[in-house]
Amino acid sequence: MYFEDLQVGDLFPVLKKDPITRVQLVRFAGASGDFNPLHTVEEVGEQAGTGIIAHGMLIMGMLSQGVTTWISRKNIKRIQVRFSKMTYPGESIEIVGRVIEKKADNLVVAEVLAKNCEGDIKVSGIFEAKLPSRV
Repeated sequence: MYFEDLQVGDLFPVLKKDPITRVQLVRFAGASGDFNPLHTVEEVGEQAGTGIIAHGMLIMGMLSQGVTTWISRKNIKRIQVRFSKMTYPGESIEIVGRVIEKKADNLVVAEVLAKNCEGDIKVSGIFEAKLPSRV
């Protein structure tokens, strides 16, 4: 992808993820080292008043997968995210993004969102990528 290929307002292809499962949460706990029982033990989730919730970093990983699906990792210069809402087992997350600015030196600024099927934004972010030029 080249700098000239993108225009402000362009949408990136939607990345749709499978519904989050409890097995996925257990696997993510093992891979990440985040064994907070709020992510895996029903009784702890009930005591907290939330039920079992997905790891925020799992959703951020999905968001990052969307970004690197659209633009090569080597071109990503910065990504900044904000966690907005909890994600629960059974929810399906989709990653959407759009170009919001083009800057000098072939820098592209884009918005990226991880949201569920109802449109609830779970994680939002901004990333910058420096793309090669055709000229």
